[in-house]
Amino acid sequence: MSRAVGDPDVFATELWTKRAQHRHAPDGEGFDDLLSLDDVDLIVSSAGLRLPAFRLVKDGETLPAARYTKTTRTGSKEASGVMDSRAVFDEFADGATMVFQGMHRYWAPLAGYCRLLELALGHPVQANAYITPPGAQGFGAHEDEHDVFVLQSHGTKTWKVHERHDLPATKPPVIDAGIAPGDSLYIPAGFPHSASTQERESVHITIGILTLSWAAVLTEAVRAVESDPALHRPLPLRFSVEDGAFTREVAEHLRQIGAAVAGLDPESVTRTLRRKVFTTRQSVLRGQIHRLLALDRVSDESIVRRREGSICIVDLVDGEVSALLGDRELRMPAWAEPAISLLATGVAIEVGDLPGLDPNGRIVLARRLIREGLLEVVD
Repeated sequence: MSRAVGDPDVFATELWTKRAQHRHAPDGEGFDDLLSLDDVDLIVSSAGLRLPAFRLVKDGETLPAARYTKTTRTGSKEASGVMDSRAVFDEFADGATMVFQGMHRYWAPLAGYCRLLELALGHPVQANAYITPPGAQGFGAHEDEHDVFVLQSHGTKTWKVHERHDLPATKPPVIDAGIAPGDSLYIPAGFPHSASTQERESVHITIGILTLSWAAVLTEAVRAVESDPALHRPLPLRFSVEDGAFTREVAEHLRQIGAAVAGLDPESVTRTLRRKVFTTRQSVLRGQIHRLLALDRVSDESIVRRREGSICIVDLVDGEVSALLGDRELRMPAWAEPAISLLATGVAIEVGDLPGLDPNGRIVLARRLIREGLLEVVD
């Protein structure tokens, strides 16, 4: 997170949801390791992206997909909406901005970075990229419904950010600056913004923070009590005719629902929200094929540790160990909890030193957690 905002503690207390920030690049730091201009060239020329993973925008309007896509064939199946590389390059040369959408799903450097951001923020994120030719503007001033980090990878771009909901603008912008490689912006939800290139082309990454709100807590709480049979009885006939009786009945049901929600176990609601987030993230499994092919060599002497960027949230639920692994929940017997909790800390440990397990159980657990993408063998 420090790459995007600087001091994470200052961000949490002074910036988060409150005000925008332009952060200048520290010496030697940039974002071309996440997506460079050469990477863009590689993706367009050879990746074979399909809609809706990309689009082209010019002067604030999305260009018709038929101008830069084609239908191809794989085996006996036709595939439509495939990127036409030559057409995309031609449109770019004529002033169109390339937009790559959902890059956290397929571009490994951004997938790993987004995972680490999710662990730092506790909220889901997504990654798009915008490649704008010289002297062009992809979008006019607009607001986003979620907070964003803008990471400038290549070239320069001029940004204007206005106060929340000041659209069309009536006041001077709070940020009016040229953004250089390695610079970043934090733009909270509802802050209108626009960007344009000048003499140079630009590549920037936008990380969208898909925040969970307190409304999500309410939604999960209501879902927990809505199984009450009384809530599934039909409303009275002619309930829409206002005679006061139905209104009084509504008031009584709201009181009962409020009491039921207030009586819920907060830990249970917290666990439900946590599970919702940390079982629906994108898998980050770079190098997994090598780990799988080496499974039969895992022994008591093997040293294992949690993979960087992996998720492991351990809890005891219904007499079992629940391990949230990012894209799934793994349930195991309660006696495995000491070993799994130790591994979740990230400590490197010999398989033979895993607590509470017999020799066969230790190896079975280590191999299972390698298969699940949580562990790796350390040389």
